[in-house]
Amino acid sequence: MKKNLETICIHGGWKAKKGEPQQLPIYQSTTFRYETSDEMARLFDLKDNGYFYTRLANPTNDAVAKKIAALEGGVGCVLTSSGQAASFYAIFNLCEAGGHIITSNNIYGGTFNLFGVTLKKLGIECTFVDPDWDDERIEACFRPNTKCFFGETISNPGGKIFDIERFANMAHRHGVPLIVDNTFATPINCRPFEWGADIVTHSTTKYMDGHATQVGGAIVDSGNFDWIKCQNAKFPVERLPRLEGAPENAFPGLTTPDDSYHGLTYTESFGEMAYTTKLVVQLMRDLGSIPAPQNSFLLNIGLETLALRIRQHCSNALKVAQWLENNPKVGWVNYAGLESNPQYALAQKYLPNGVCGVIAFGLKGSRQEAIRFMDSLDFISIVTHVADARTCVLHPASHTHRQLSDEQLRAAGISPDLVRLSVGIENVDDIIADLAQAMEKM
Repeated sequence: MKKNLETICIHGGWKAKKGEPQQLPIYQSTTFRYETSDEMARLFDLKDNGYFYTRLANPTNDAVAKKIAALEGGVGCVLTSSGQAASFYAIFNLCEAGGHIITSNNIYGGTFNLFGVTLKKLGIECTFVDPDWDDERIEACFRPNTKCFFGETISNPGGKIFDIERFANMAHRHGVPLIVDNTFATPINCRPFEWGADIVTHSTTKYMDGHATQVGGAIVDSGNFDWIKCQNAKFPVERLPRLEGAPENAFPGLTTPDDSYHGLTYTESFGEMAYTTKLVVQLMRDLGSIPAPQNSFLLNIGLETLALRIRQHCSNALKVAQWLENNPKVGWVNYAGLESNPQYALAQKYLPNGVCGVIAFGLKGSRQEAIRFMDSLDFISIVTHVADARTCVLHPASHTHRQLSDEQLRAAGISPDLVRLSVGIENVDDIIADLAQAMEKM
């Protein structure tokens, strides 16, 4: 029986049998017992499925992963200990030293540093592109060793909408997958696989949890990308001739034997589950970064109300954005749900039921005026978090992106005066009243 998203939020991933708990239990154990040595050996050889060590698999974690996969419409999902870990593993599962990736330049500051600084130390180069560039300029950035294209459905903190279909077609023309961070939109408002994306990541710390109780991430595979033929079987596009010098096996980690598993080849042995299987049995085996079962339990509770909360976040945010747009102390507002926004049509295409709860705006006056405004707020909190049930605010240039110069900020689509307001699910009149009284003190 096909279920709607609201039902999947409640029932996905776990179905209690006779005498079992209705709520997903916490399997708080590092290891799992077997009767014979051969049973354990078959698990280590990937010949049988089962649980033997929580770093590789845990029933609580797996149930929540199955729910998220169902919400996104993917074939498999792997949970990680943070959203940043999800971004790293999604890339590192495809790349190794000598590889190259392309990414939108307006992504979250932590991911910007991960791709531009840390991956470079591992021998993986990154080219940042402006999504507003024309196709010819962006496609000129692809190389024979390019392994993927990365972007955010809604950029953090700028609130720009990523044209998923356009960039999926572009990536597929060059034989690489499109990876989309869908954290702000969530599968309630946008399912990137329906527009050609191949892999989706999440910081589950944000809307999926919704209550600031756990830190986590998720990687979901569509199962559509053919790692051998280097094309998306479900969204075929006219392929460009293979770039000169590109290897025949563009993704050798997936398509050639893995010596650590007696020469097993993931695409041959696991088909559409090759990507997620490799991620677990190779990267998690070697690097860890799993969520604790307790954290997955808390995440699951948040997921149960995701559809309800997202509607309230979006409703409140639109009203607050409209109020900000008409406020004389506000210099500019970027919220794609506003009809005046230049990306309104793109938002209606990908997010017709609502954008998200995050608004970017700038106050008239100096950076000190923005700080004075934030310091004068009552219940609206200054925190590094975002996408919480509580309304919170942040000045990226002073906080999350303070490592970037003003030039780098502008290149990433973040002006020095930008204030990121994450609208919660409180009464919207109270949210506006708090903003108003703080602006009066500027």
